[in-house]
Amino acid sequence: MIMYLLMGLTAAVVSYGATWAARVVGNRLELHMPIRSRDMHSTPVSRLGGVAIFLGVLVGLIVASQSFFVKDIYRNNFSPWGVLAGATLIVLVGVADDLLDIRWWVKLIGQSAAALVVAIWGVRMTIVPWVPEPIFLHNDMLRIVLTAGLIVTTMNAFNFIDGLDGLAAGAAIIGGTAFFFTAYWVHRNAVLLDYSDLATLLTAVLVGSCIGFLPHNWFPSKIFMGDSGAMLIGLLFSAASIVATGQITSGMYDRANGISTVIPILLPFAVLFLPLLDLGLAVIRRTAKGRSPWSADRGHLHHKLMDIGYSHRTAVILMYLWTAVVSFGGLAFAVFPWQIVLAVDLFATLVMGLVTAWPYLRRRSDEPAAAPGSE
Repeated sequence: MIMYLLMGLTAAVVSYGATWAARVVGNRLELHMPIRSRDMHSTPVSRLGGVAIFLGVLVGLIVASQSFFVKDIYRNNFSPWGVLAGATLIVLVGVADDLLDIRWWVKLIGQSAAALVVAIWGVRMTIVPWVPEPIFLHNDMLRIVLTAGLIVTTMNAFNFIDGLDGLAAGAAIIGGTAFFFTAYWVHRNAVLLDYSDLATLLTAVLVGSCIGFLPHNWFPSKIFMGDSGAMLIGLLFSAASIVATGQITSGMYDRANGISTVIPILLPFAVLFLPLLDLGLAVIRRTAKGRSPWSADRGHLHHKLMDIGYSHRTAVILMYLWTAVVSFGGLAFAVFPWQIVLAVDLFATLVMGLVTAWPYLRRRSDEPAAAPGSE
């Protein structure tokens, strides 16, 4: 645990300093996009925060490769470098989009290229998570295609929720922390010769980098992570999920002192629930209107929260709470009896649902009742 925390701390310190530098450079060179109709800010803000998050991840992974215990992850294993190569490419694509507002199909090509780099030289799906038994994949080409598809989907999901100050970074910290504890707990309790784990390391440096970035990004934001940061978070989350889920094939989760095999299958989806939900709703909404699924609009979940009466800060905090309920609610199944966890999760979901709808319900109750016989 100490080494993972040190790598996360390293990433946080580097990210914090790099974000400050990116703010200065971005503001002096006016490296920002014109304000769009769907934007929630009214003054130009630098969008180079993703570069700072990437530098935190980069330094964290390089330091880890030379550090006690965690360096074993790199022994005869090119996967960490393959993930880092894909991360480098997606940050370059993101920066181009943040500064030049490239066409959606150009960005999609860049996302696909970065995902293929990870799938070919980094990590690769070996099974499709399913209940009660995972489906094993034996064809290398199918593994590559499914891996790239998952990574592209996750990158776009995180990109879609990056619409309010601090939202994407905070959601990544909360969901990443739940995922970190799951991956670490499994390895500490499994019967293994080597307890070092790439999924745990990737999550540690990602969470650390987001922690270093968040103070600069909290409302009112001094810098945005931009597409480069949001897509980087999605890529690293999906890579860590692929690593963790792939370990089911070793029987590791069956040996981990009662941690159910279904937990590593469901937890990545729990962590990514809000981004994936927002992505799915956006695709349905846009295609129903005859528009491209990639076209931008002002209909995301965070927009809806502000439309019903939440302030910028409270909308972000509410999204944090939803992320915590879903992520740690999923993690709890690995520790406590499922009957108790299910009851608590359902109660928490009901409470959060009422809290979320409260401004709308209050406004409806305050509306004067229509006079009898009126139209």
